[in-house]
Amino acid sequence: MKTILVVEDDKNQLLLYKNELSLEGYNIITAMDGCEAVSKARDYSPDLIIMDIQMPKMDGIESIGKILGERRNVPIIINTAYSNYKNKFASWSADAYIIKSSDLNELKEKIKELIR
Repeated sequence: MKTILVVEDDKNQLLLYKNELSLEGYNIITAMDGCEAVSKARDYSPDLIIMDIQMPKMDGIESIGKILGERRNVPIIINTAYSNYKNKFASWSADAYIIKSSDLNELKEKIKELIR
């Protein structure tokens, strides 16, 4: 079973992602801020990370940098409500950039593509 770390500071969205992705057969680990994400990425060695950008304590971009500094090959999907980060150099280290939606099909398809 593949493990996904979902990093999201909105409790309701985090629960939605956890439930939906668990139904897809993934083991889901969650974090609610960037600091917790770095720690859990280190402790659990997930097969893929879904990362929000705007979060307390440490934003997603900084978290991605720290995680990739330790685990260069882990696929990362930026999943955010903000499209303005997509063309910024700092987000290029992610493998995919998805705008949040209530329809999780795009996210699920990208996970399948990257986790193979």
